[in-house]
Parts: sequence; C-alpha cells; structure tokens
Amino acid sequence: MTEYTWPVDLSYEQVAREWSATVSALPVGTRITGQVIGRQPFGVFIRIDGVPNAVGLADIGSMPPSASLPALRTPISGEVVWHTEHNHEVRIRLSEWTDHS
Repeated sequence: MTEYTWPVDLSYEQVAREWSATVSALPVGTRITGQVIGRQPFGVFIRIDGVPNAVGLADIGSMPPSASLPALRTPISGEVVWHTEHNHEVRIRLSEWTDHS
C-alpha cells in the first residue's frame, strides 16, 4: 500500500526551509487537525491545517492493534508528540488512536 495525494503546492524544500517556524507553531502537546495526504505501510502523512509548510506523520507505532490507517483525504485530528529533525516531520498521535481505557 503506497498511496499519495501530495499537494502540488508543497515541496520538500519548502518544508525544510520553514522547519524552525513549524516547530515554533506546533510545540509538543499542540492539538491539530488536518487531512491524510499519503499512506504507507508504516503510517499516514498529514497536511496540517493552519501550518501550510508542515507535514505530519502518524506512524503505526502509536496505532492500537484494533485500529486501521485512515484513507486518503480523510480529515483527522490529533496531538503533536515529537519533531523529527532529520526529515522535518511533525509526529502526530491521532485522536482516534488514543487509548481511553
């Protein structure tokens, strides 16, 4: 499963150039909303609302065993849990994956 709807108005160069601003705008603990723009076996990539040059990743490491990856273009919400400097990704835990037990 490799699916993308990567926005044509967003390049890796833009994401890298705006990384400091992204980290400032989205500190750990920030609640976010967005849309799934890519699916991989390891998780989903997210276009984050209000931060146009940010890319989020919700990886399967935070996914409960009974959950599944959301489909492309699915609106999502979640929380920033980490910033991955080397590839300029904002790590997200999706609200639907939060363990409420």
